[in-house]
Amino acid sequence: MKPRQDVHTKTTDPERKCIATGDVQPKHGLIRFVVGPDNTIVPDISEKLPGRGIWVSADRTALETAVAKKLFSRGAKAQVTVPDGLVAQVERLLVDRTVNMISLARKSGDAVSGYEKVKDWLSKEVARILIQSSDGSTRGKSKLSTPYGGKYIGWLTSDELGRAFGRETVIHCALASGGLTQRVVDEAQRLRGVRVGNGEKHTGKDKTAK
Repeated sequence: MKPRQDVHTKTTDPERKCIATGDVQPKHGLIRFVVGPDNTIVPDISEKLPGRGIWVSADRTALETAVAKKLFSRGAKAQVTVPDGLVAQVERLLVDRTVNMISLARKSGDAVSGYEKVKDWLSKEVARILIQSSDGSTRGKSKLSTPYGGKYIGWLTSDELGRAFGRETVIHCALASGGLTQRVVDEAQRLRGVRVGNGEKHTGKDKTAK
């Protein structure tokens, strides 16, 4: 069985500087924030809100540092209010965005769910991304392997994946190489950083997702 591969993107996005770490990196690895009309910090997950962007790495520790050390005020060059539960809000927004993109891929015929359908796509080399729920059975998940040269996503729950397919729960799904696939990969990577922190293993039952 081939080892699972983590999500890793290679794009040419413009670079931005994280206010917490000082690192400069492509912006697909960061979260954009803006200051709202009431001087409250607002996450701009889709990067469409007006105003000067304040950027933080898509990493739980970096976000918590930015909040604890009041770095948003420094980044805004003004006194701003950081809402309670900002990190949790960012995580929810990233989950919604990732789930919505998987749903769009499903509607365009580029995503399937269910063990047998995913197994079929993998055997026919149609699948480029294998997605399995973090709370699924380790034994069951181990029966499917990441496609050669493809990616693995394993930090969405079965309930979250279920939303993408209009079902109560989903354990296994796969994406073909459609137009939305790379966007799903990018958003899933940001979610992973916020959900479990970069460089950490997922805390779900799949111990092979590193």
